[in-house]
Amino acid sequence: MSIEKLKAELIAAGNIQKAAVLSRFFKTGKGNYGEGDKFIGITVPDNRAITRRYLHLPSSQFAMLLQCEIHEVRLSALIGMVELYKSRHTSDAQRQEIVDIYIANTHYINNWDLVDLSVYNIIGAHLLHRDRSLLYRWADSQSLWEQRMAIVATMWFIRHGEYDDTIKIAEKLCHHPHDLIQKAVGWLLREVGKRDLKRLTDFLDEHYTTLPRTLLRYAIEKFPANMRAHYLAR
Repeated sequence: MSIEKLKAELIAAGNIQKAAVLSRFFKTGKGNYGEGDKFIGITVPDNRAITRRYLHLPSSQFAMLLQCEIHEVRLSALIGMVELYKSRHTSDAQRQEIVDIYIANTHYINNWDLVDLSVYNIIGAHLLHRDRSLLYRWADSQSLWEQRMAIVATMWFIRHGEYDDTIKIAEKLCHHPHDLIQKAVGWLLREVGKRDLKRLTDFLDEHYTTLPRTLLRYAIEKFPANMRAHYLAR
């Protein structure tokens, strides 16, 4: 079973009607963030089921798949890379290869679902006990997707009780003009707040009067009504 067979199986499972819906949902029209992306109409559960039959293939094969013009094929590559990275049968050297592939191919990880499914499971997991300067370089990048990667990768740290990098990167990105970054920053701040409310309220008390409304609403979504009203009243 080769990577070409995986790609062919994915294409065969496509659905024209679903492809049209996904193309609209992921904003593939001219001037939108997903401009020009191509969908074939496969659900994520179906994609996972197909991809998992090919996990015996090396990560270098998934690297080739990641450069495909079809969105769901790139998603399959990332599903495969995440599964390989997480596997107890994967060596440290193989995990490093997956990380290197990811970093070298961020240009192809170019929509929010691709980022959110993969970055904390690979990059966040890898950096838990390592230097995290990569995330700060991504936060300062001109790439919208690398900027989203920077904040979403910290989900792995949050799940291990570490919040400093989320707060620091949120401070870098909290006035970003794009709603995809505002939503991601608000989401990760909310995740911090679920575990340490004071860390979130300290951040909000310092910044809330100037935060974009979208970011603020995401961050305070789980607050009681009176707390939400306080922050939204500015």
